[in-house]
Amino acid sequence: MPAENLNDLRAFVAVAHERSFTRAAAQLGMSRSALSHAMTALEARLGVRLLTRTTRSVSATEAGTRLLSRLSPMFSELEAELTALRSARDKPVGTVRITAHDHVIVDVLWPRLLPLLREHPDVRIELNVDYALTDIAAQRFDAGVRIGSRVDKDMIAVRIAPDLRMAVVASPAYLQDKPRPAAPHDLAEHRCINLRLPTHGGLYAWDLEKDGQAIRARVDGQAVFNNTFLMLQAALDGLGLAFVPLSLAQPHLDQGQLLAVLQDWWPLFPGYHLYYANRRQLAPALALVIEALRWRDGQPARLGGKT
Repeated sequence: MPAENLNDLRAFVAVAHERSFTRAAAQLGMSRSALSHAMTALEARLGVRLLTRTTRSVSATEAGTRLLSRLSPMFSELEAELTALRSARDKPVGTVRITAHDHVIVDVLWPRLLPLLREHPDVRIELNVDYALTDIAAQRFDAGVRIGSRVDKDMIAVRIAPDLRMAVVASPAYLQDKPRPAAPHDLAEHRCINLRLPTHGGLYAWDLEKDGQAIRARVDGQAVFNNTFLMLQAALDGLGLAFVPLSLAQPHLDQGQLLAVLQDWWPLFPGYHLYYANRRQLAPALALVIEALRWRDGQPARLGGKT
């Protein structure tokens, strides 16, 4: 492929990601018609259709999806290297994009990144709330957060928090005229507040554990959310039992607004880990963020559970 076609390949990645010629053209700083002609010419040179166009949307064909899976990480790596070269000076610069779910953003990321932002005005942080196991290379994120250290083989994981205790809680009003569950099977007799995961649209099964015995409890109730804080609020409003991080529920437990349920079944998970691509050279801004988030023994923790 001639070197002068690198811009066309970059333009294809933009269209495939945005699924819109209009949005991709705005991102690339060119007209929609010029972008459309460039994509037609690229398909002609390759001899294969890369994009399916309709009046409402644009999507990658099978061949286009295959090409996109190769090009996205290549361009991400190239952009990271160029950013590192441009940033080779005393003050780190640039944007660091992180995908994580709401609880870890509020309890871990933001408290530690806020001082960094104040100290380094040329660094920008973009935090994206997502419960999915995001492919950070394909989605062009610099890093992501998961519970535990299990990540893809081409990623590096760094612990950023102590182990995480989960809790089952309910309001005194909800439990006033009901017997408290004594074992996980008793949850079937109660209204429970569910979490819907983006992966396959399924409901999260409560992972409970006692004395080495693990149970995945499927629960039912009137309310389903895709947000941890809304689940907590529903529990406070007396809508049923909720399975949430202990650190989130602890202030309400201390004030008597919530009561502990099945406490001897509360599981302890490996702490949150930041994961990022295994690169020879990190952009200075990303390296700064990693060090700010890295968990160190003896570090004050906002998260509940044992360290």
